[in-house]
Amino acid sequence: MEEKLIQRLESAVCRLEALSTGSSTVSRSLGSGDDAASEPSILAFEDLMRNCVRKVSDAAEKIGGQVLEVTRIVEEAFSVEKELLVTIKQTQKPDLAGLAGFFKPLNEVILKANALTAGRRTEFFNHLKTVADALSALAWIAYTGKESGMSMPVAHVEETWQTAEFYSNKILVEFKNKDQNHVEWARAVKELFLPGLRDYVKRFYPLGPVWNPAGKIAKAPTPSAPAPPPPSAPLFSTETSQASTRPKEGMAAVFQEISSGKSVTEGLRKVTDDMKTKNRGDRTGIVNTSEIGRRNLPSSSKKSVVAPNPKFELQMGRKWAIENQIGNKNLVISECDAKQSVYMYGCKDSVVQVQGKVNNITVDKCTKSGVVFTDVVAACEIVNCNGIEIQCQGSAPTISVDNTGGCQLYLSNDSLKSSITTAKSSEINVLVRGNDPDGDWVEHVLPQQFLHVLKDGRIETTPVSHSGA
Repeated sequence: MEEKLIQRLESAVCRLEALSTGSSTVSRSLGSGDDAASEPSILAFEDLMRNCVRKVSDAAEKIGGQVLEVTRIVEEAFSVEKELLVTIKQTQKPDLAGLAGFFKPLNEVILKANALTAGRRTEFFNHLKTVADALSALAWIAYTGKESGMSMPVAHVEETWQTAEFYSNKILVEFKNKDQNHVEWARAVKELFLPGLRDYVKRFYPLGPVWNPAGKIAKAPTPSAPAPPPPSAPLFSTETSQASTRPKEGMAAVFQEISSGKSVTEGLRKVTDDMKTKNRGDRTGIVNTSEIGRRNLPSSSKKSVVAPNPKFELQMGRKWAIENQIGNKNLVISECDAKQSVYMYGCKDSVVQVQGKVNNITVDKCTKSGVVFTDVVAACEIVNCNGIEIQCQGSAPTISVDNTGGCQLYLSNDSLKSSITTAKSSEINVLVRGNDPDGDWVEHVLPQQFLHVLKDGRIETTPVSHSGA
């Protein structure tokens, strides 16, 4: 360990001496792969891999199976990112078409992780989804300014982890009293990205990577170390290709656009005028006479009911309508304001992220779905639902749960003073971190049975204890 430290100090001294000889010498030195690899930023990234990535791998070794398989992809992704960082120091910034090829190796690794989440869910789905979402944080390296359509590097890493943490928290809750190896793995993954990768980017690349204007023309680098062997299941089969064409979360979507050679903002979905309810021809409010006739037909002559089409739109500029979404975990509302509301109806096995402050959120008749939001001005309401998970990352004055079975409420430290009301509901759990923002989630079960006693002419109501005391 001491020898490695001495070597690094000697390398740093040599680098400072090289800097003192003038900018021309610096430009020539950056053309050498060995010199670029000995840069402080590269050495620090190696430390991140040696410490944090290694900790995730050690935990995965104890679990094995799909958890180890997806962890190997984490190792590969960080290895590819290191090679990209080294190459950036040696090369000129390419044009958009050149960027597509340059970042393709990292894009392919991210798609590998996403492919593992496709198909039927396994018992380790939350582990796979945590990695698939978290690896998109590595896309900070593609930031080239506001024109890239991305958040700044540090903010991008933080925002991406917030998406992944939704599934990481599920692991902590599920295995807290069952298997500490999974808890150790989930904590190690979080430490890798927050504070690990975030602090690294904040220290060395807060404004994005710095290309070498005197360097060579950029080409997609090949990792110096051989990549880990592929998993037993083919990752580039027809099924995987189909899965990879679905919308990706976070920067996986941006990378998918880069790989296609398009502008990084070309594929982002915007609410255009023709999508708004007031401008849609099929929402004129005029009822066709033939439609009235069909409505009055006897039930025996009616055709079988067809499930309504899924909806994801901003209506009249005031209400986000998310309806009948099935198995869609990539629903993101990134452009919103405090005057807008969010209404989620009839969705199943879907997740909505609300990135910003809105007036209120209503989740109605949804099953096995989740909502991650930042702040609400008025209230978050859950009604007629089953198996719902709600995560508040900011503040919510009121949270109400009505006629719902199975609801997990994850509250941030800023929302601990929220007023929670329940009615005709069961299996309602509130999870908080307490005083430590990075600590374990502490689960509190809300009572669903009450004892009512007539005393002195008044009804006294107390919750029924199930502790066995």
